[in-house]
Amino acid sequence: MHADQITTDVDLVRRLLRVQFPQWAGLAIEPIASDGTDNAIYRLGDHMAVRLPLGQGPAKIEQISKEHEWLPKFAALLPLSIPVPLAKGEPAAGYPGPWTVCEWLEGENATLDRLADPVMAATELAHFIGALQRIDPTSGPAPGVHNFFRGVPLARRDSMTRDAIAGCAGLIDTDAVASAWETDLRAPPWEEPPVWIHGDLAPGNLLAVDGRLAGVIDWGGLGVGDPAIEMLPAWNLFLGESRAAFRAALSVDDATWARGRGLALSQALVALPYYLETNPAIVRWARHMIHEVLEDHARGA
Repeated sequence: MHADQITTDVDLVRRLLRVQFPQWAGLAIEPIASDGTDNAIYRLGDHMAVRLPLGQGPAKIEQISKEHEWLPKFAALLPLSIPVPLAKGEPAAGYPGPWTVCEWLEGENATLDRLADPVMAATELAHFIGALQRIDPTSGPAPGVHNFFRGVPLARRDSMTRDAIAGCAGLIDTDAVASAWETDLRAPPWEEPPVWIHGDLAPGNLLAVDGRLAGVIDWGGLGVGDPAIEMLPAWNLFLGESRAAFRAALSVDDATWARGRGLALSQALVALPYYLETNPAIVRWARHMIHEVLEDHARGA
């Protein structure tokens, strides 16, 4: 998917464990199929997971460090399970950067067809977002490269979004998405104190168990910023009644909702051409979000 992507396999994971965490080196290691774009995941024994970033650099170092600093503090404060880091690995055995051993959380991707009651799931996710935002943001990391700039003002994405619209020529109705983008771009900016954000609440990062929302994984987008980024499930997961329930439970103002919709559109537009030949699942997700945003605008929602 990426020009500089690192190749990983079970043998590499075992070598890393033997060098740094020999107490776990004899456990079963199972690669986990995923449509994710940032990490390779391996199940370790029954209760742990190994996450190896597919790329390295200063941003990845900061990303892993913040997860180890903050997630253990968050775990008891949030109403859904999160993967608490257990150990931080260092470069070794041919792998060039830091990596993580964390708790394994049971579940499957929380797609709409796997949720027994989407309205309940929407309300529970909104309560999770509210609980996260109530945590004291003092000393939390501001948006930056480490979290893909999630939580920055929507206007900061204008140039890249317009470039992405041009790059989507022939793939979508570029006139319609340009009009939708310009409408949401006019929403007033966030002027309240910044709050904690997960930054990537996509179905692939939400876990369901027995039809109920159970966990939130992949905290690489963690930071302190504009909460509009947390609105994305309205267009990447929920529909109709569940979307309305999500918005009602969040109690957000119209401007934050509009910025969230603009962010959903922007992310989808950037992802669509980038992953067109390499990640069909991401392409389907991007097309879905673009369609849902345009439908919202057509309804005047």
